[in-house]
Amino acid sequence: MSFTTKTPRHQEEKRKLPNGWRWVKLGEVCELNPRRPLIDRKDSAPTSFIPMEAVDAISGVVSDLPVRPYGEVKKGYTYFAEGDVIFAKITPCMQNGKHAVAVGLIDGIGFGTTEFHVLRPSKGIISELIWFFVRQPSVLIEATEHFTGAVGQQRLPQKYLANLETPLPPLAEQRRIAGVLRKQMAAVEKARAAAQARLAAVKDLPAAFLSQIFPQPGQPLPNGWRWVTLGQFIGETRNGFGRRPQVGEHGPVVLRLADVSNGFIDLSNARRGFMSEVEVNTYRVKCGDLLFVRVNGSPDYIGKCIPVESDDDIVCFNDHLIRVRVKAELLPAYLSLICRAPAARTHFIESASTSAGQLTINRESLDSFVLPLPPLSEQRRMAAVLREQMAAVEKARAAAEAELNTINALPAALLRRAFNGEI
Repeated sequence: MSFTTKTPRHQEEKRKLPNGWRWVKLGEVCELNPRRPLIDRKDSAPTSFIPMEAVDAISGVVSDLPVRPYGEVKKGYTYFAEGDVIFAKITPCMQNGKHAVAVGLIDGIGFGTTEFHVLRPSKGIISELIWFFVRQPSVLIEATEHFTGAVGQQRLPQKYLANLETPLPPLAEQRRIAGVLRKQMAAVEKARAAAQARLAAVKDLPAAFLSQIFPQPGQPLPNGWRWVTLGQFIGETRNGFGRRPQVGEHGPVVLRLADVSNGFIDLSNARRGFMSEVEVNTYRVKCGDLLFVRVNGSPDYIGKCIPVESDDDIVCFNDHLIRVRVKAELLPAYLSLICRAPAARTHFIESASTSAGQLTINRESLDSFVLPLPPLSEQRRMAAVLREQMAAVEKARAAAEAELNTINALPAALLRRAFNGEI
């Protein structure tokens, strides 16, 4: 197979480097996939082994170094030594950033999955500089255009890395830059952990609010309230449209899981499809309907309830969802909120059947859900109060996610500045 390279996007117009820096190909300063030397080692000797899952995609660090007997790993695995850079060559691990410096290896040697390329630095370059360079998003995005193999099992050829050009400063400058980046990345990781904790706390707020407001099964109820089953108030249910309609610019919207994943209907990326008039009338949703997630692989989504609050567009729904229409004594807005409470989540997860990794609920799951029912006026009051609180939570969640996205973008910016000679 012939292999050609074009100028990578990260250096399309090869920029002028600082004094003393030069452009080099990685193959000129690294030995790629070095041969394993003769190793005199007992089969029972503990040996460092790095599977793909041991490499953290975000930090690029092997946080927990597994150990296996040498006899189990000496054949059929990738060999590397202390200080080598291991680079995931298979999709999606390659573009996800599963690349690390092999450190802390027992007796200075290690083995790992065959899906690693190994880059062994020469005396003119340090491991950390290679590692920082190959983890740049611009490098990884460019690399995806050079994959070979079948879809789902695509790999990056060794020759791509050998021909990849990197700016190379003098050794003393390499060590200085690596030290600066190490401190900066540690600060980013600290900020990321704090932002993730804030986001997790915000995501926990709805369950906390709902647990405090809605009585738990078995608890005494306020005057005028009663325990009921949802089945007493369901007027009609219907599973969604079973086949995938041909996409059409002017057809009705056909809701998918992606369009309701946030707990409300989001038509910003919804797809339209050709459906007959009978199909449209059968699967159309209207204001006051409720859509439950019927099929999903995640317990976080199964049984999630989404209220339909508008008749502004012709909207139908696919068979991952089930449409529920309730009687007038049960306010849809109240039901949609109580279905977010922990007791409801537990019910739908436990009542779901499992097949091929997918959880599925049915009419029986809905009918058997036990909920506290206040008078209609109290349902309206509670729904209004809770919706206001949930809107505030959603605003806080969006702010926390924006903060985390900003932090996640910092490493790329820091690495770009470093390899431009700007730190």
